[in-house]
Amino acid sequence: MTIGIDASRANLKHRTGTEWYSFYLIKNLAEIDKKNKYVLYVDKEPSLDLKKAVSNNSNFKFKLLKWPFSSFWTLGRLSLEMIFKKPDVLFVPAHALPFCSPKKTVNTIHDLAFLRDSHLYRLEKYKSKRGINKLFVNSFVKLITLGKYRASSLDYLYWSANFALKKASDIITVSHFSKKEILNFFPKANPDKITVVHNGYNSDLYRKIEDREAIDTVLFKYGIERPFFLYVGRLEKKKNTPLLIEAMSILKENCKEIEKKLLLIGNASFGFDEVKYVMEEFNLERDIIIPGWVEEEDMPYVFNAASAFVFPSKYEGFGIPVLQSMACGVPTIVSDIPVLKEVAGNAALYFDQNNPFAMAESMRQVIEDSSLRDELIENGYKRVKEFDFRKCAKETLVVLEGKK
Repeated sequence: MTIGIDASRANLKHRTGTEWYSFYLIKNLAEIDKKNKYVLYVDKEPSLDLKKAVSNNSNFKFKLLKWPFSSFWTLGRLSLEMIFKKPDVLFVPAHALPFCSPKKTVNTIHDLAFLRDSHLYRLEKYKSKRGINKLFVNSFVKLITLGKYRASSLDYLYWSANFALKKASDIITVSHFSKKEILNFFPKANPDKITVVHNGYNSDLYRKIEDREAIDTVLFKYGIERPFFLYVGRLEKKKNTPLLIEAMSILKENCKEIEKKLLLIGNASFGFDEVKYVMEEFNLERDIIIPGWVEEEDMPYVFNAASAFVFPSKYEGFGIPVLQSMACGVPTIVSDIPVLKEVAGNAALYFDQNNPFAMAESMRQVIEDSSLRDELIENGYKRVKEFDFRKCAKETLVVLEGKK
């Protein structure tokens, strides 16, 4: 059987959650499946690390699908490929489905945050240097959707989820919470074709590191000073970064003996202006470290240097950094949203994500209560064993092969 995979997201240089999901799923499928043939569709030359990820399996081949436009590669170029040379199965792990696809098509829907909290998303319209192109795209989108949608980011997200639920033979989602969300917002969707396959983490990379010299070398590389609380994720409203900064201010005001900084690792996104404003408002420019992009191979050293990991997100489909934190033996503090309880279980301290005082109190507890720290670390080591990308790949392969 030939399985085609949209590897365009796995091929990005700077990957975040869904892109890492795509990358590690492909890597682990290459390790566990020596029977099926795979075609990895990319929109540009495959990166060195993606090539390396599948280099030990000769059944994996790349196919570069060139496209002259800056947008709609999936809907345009991948659709053409599916018309003229479709695989037995098409798997799209982190993007919209093409218009044309095989009968057996599998799509991963990670979350529906854009429907639950649309105000947390930037309403972006299709951008083009040529006004005629912009006019054409908007007219085209309205035509093919019978006037229901415009060429904007939110409309595109809604359309792509709705289209996938109707057209895909199977849907994978990454948590039971996300499955409930899908059925809540799309009540006509068939629950029997939605399979929950939990995310994993790179267990070869994220682990407890005792080499303090190696840790210090990485911290020096990025200009990071101990001690610090760590946050990993986009710097944006949806991730609740501004409220985390406010909580840090409350902690410093009420617990002056806790002399820690706040390290924010992630790309700036919608709402980053508010992040900067809150930093200035509370005069925390010297207490907050934003080093920019950190290479993945350095991230475990940063985790191991952290006094605690704080994840204040308002909405998640899963939350891979929580697994990474627990695997590195870091006390983990997270918002009390349902999906993070599904992921972290009894291995995290929870707080009300809308209350900066509750967040600050949780940060104080983890620093001052050594028995609580030890308990969270021990429970984290146990909990994280339930999640692994190899397990994720095995369960995904069951869906791709139609054996579920």
